[in-house]
Amino acid sequence: MDALTLLLNRRSLPKMVSPAPQGAALEAILRAGLRAPDHAGLTPWRFIVSQEDGAEGDGRQKLADILVEAANSDGADEAIIEKAGKSPFRAPMVITVVAKVSEHDKVPVIEQHLSAGCAVQAMQLAAVAQGYAGFWRTGKWAYHPVVRQALGVEGDDMIVGFLYLGSPGCRDAKAPERDLAQFVEYL
Repeated sequence: MDALTLLLNRRSLPKMVSPAPQGAALEAILRAGLRAPDHAGLTPWRFIVSQEDGAEGDGRQKLADILVEAANSDGADEAIIEKAGKSPFRAPMVITVVAKVSEHDKVPVIEQHLSAGCAVQAMQLAAVAQGYAGFWRTGKWAYHPVVRQALGVEGDDMIVGFLYLGSPGCRDAKAPERDLAQFVEYL
């Protein structure tokens, strides 16, 4: 698939199955994230890979436990706790992308957060280019103090997204056409 076709037809695919990217495919996805725009070469990213039966066990279960702990700390009802616990199992892999902020005179915090967001987009595109599927979610858990603490997110650092990856589990719908005139202005 050529780059322009990929960019013009990118879609989040909500239903994914095994296998998740592994080996060279996963490495290419992570390397694509490292190519995000990066003012002053700060490399303001951290990628936390949670996968089924990885080298450290089932990382998705560890992430689920963190989300359940967060829900419990809020006194959430059973339905929300159950949904939080199931969330990492929507796909065989979840990559939590953290903007790891450095103090810099010329690079404000927002630029570092945006750079990490670009890393998520690059990783999703790299996955799709290799025949995998993915979707990027954030949601309230990304900002929750229990989740932040469990994942070592401090100060101005920010979880910019959970990138769910796997093999397509359903057909991809055609990307909606949008009228450029509604979004573009010229000075």
